[in-house]
Amino acid sequence: MKRKMMALTMAVLMAASLSACKGSSANDTTTATTTADTTAAEKTEDTTAAESSEVAESEANGADKVYKIATDTTFAPFEFENDKGEMVGIDLDLLKAIAEDQGFEYELVVAGFSAATTGLEAGEYDAVIAGMSITDARKEKYDFSEPYYDSGVGMAVNADSDIASYEDLNGKTVAAKIGTEGCTFAESIADQYGFTIMQFEDSSSMYQDVLAGNSVACFEDYPVLGYEISRGTAFKMPLEMEHGNSYGFAVLKGQNTELLEMFDAGLKNMKDSGKYDEILNTYISK
Repeated sequence: MKRKMMALTMAVLMAASLSACKGSSANDTTTATTTADTTAAEKTEDTTAAESSEVAESEANGADKVYKIATDTTFAPFEFENDKGEMVGIDLDLLKAIAEDQGFEYELVVAGFSAATTGLEAGEYDAVIAGMSITDARKEKYDFSEPYYDSGVGMAVNADSDIASYEDLNGKTVAAKIGTEGCTFAESIADQYGFTIMQFEDSSSMYQDVLAGNSVACFEDYPVLGYEISRGTAFKMPLEMEHGNSYGFAVLKGQNTELLEMFDAGLKNMKDSGKYDEILNTYISK
């Protein structure tokens, strides 16, 4: 009887021992699995962090960035709306060709010249292309590309006007567009010749004011006036072109240097390939 009891006791002890061993094995498996999952999670986090770092670096270098570039509303033949409702012109065709050549993307914002420069300074736009003359005063606020067009200022009057000189403007009102080289020139001689300047936000309104007889003349970039006359606007230019400045693509000083470099590189390629002359000849006949 004692032997049977001892055998039974041994059996119970062995079973308990085996059960304990199985429990320990299960715990070990759970621990191993948890460790493996933690390692995998850490690797995923490391990979995600690395990818985020690469994206940030790519964005910092300007890759895949869509630049917001502002332009004027009416400044033919450099920017204007054609019969199909599309914005075209020397500036815009040139910008498109350069972007394709250099592989960058942009969104064109039609804002008007004054609003475009104000928005650039406020950080709303990355650049402006709007027949902007490169002047010393503007160089204090903007960085410019290499010049892409040499211009000057002209004075236009109604086709039947008898105004033939600046002296004939004495006591009268002339029109000019805010912030332009034409407006700057008019202001520089206003006191000397005794006339008043009425300023406008866009070229179309300025032209209409002259055609309506409210202003006796307007001051605008010479090639722009020439283009208007070639399209049938009842203007004439009684005087020779005043010396002006070259046009440039502008960014805010110290910013978007990579965009400026791409514009310059693309402009050189356009001139070397003949594409630049092709664009000019589309709008300005020789």
